[in-house]
Amino acid sequence: MEIVGVRITTVVEDNTAIRCDGCLSRIHGTPWRVNVLDIVAPERAADWTEEPAINPGPFQFHADEACVRRWMTAKSYLFCRRGQVREIMRPIPVPAGEGTEPRWALCDGIHRDDHEVVPA
Repeated sequence: MEIVGVRITTVVEDNTAIRCDGCLSRIHGTPWRVNVLDIVAPERAADWTEEPAINPGPFQFHADEACVRRWMTAKSYLFCRRGQVREIMRPIPVPAGEGTEPRWALCDGIHRDDHEVVPA
């Protein structure tokens, strides 16, 4: 690469790459972003020692739905098959058995019937 007439061999095109959160490969062009809505609007700012239940993002992916579903699987999220992968996803609490951690499913929230939660 040449900048202002000076050849710089350490700067390559891959230095400015944006990676897909699903497949971790390089995204050429503008990434497709997904945001997760807040679970509950807080009345006060969260304490710095608290860990949020879900990171709202944005997360960057290829335009392929498979990359988003791969990311959901890696995070142990479930997916509502009544919805579709969209730019804004809503978290759904999934009842957990006794002694197990609660799980979350993601849905676009557009359908009006009950959620059908399946592995992503």
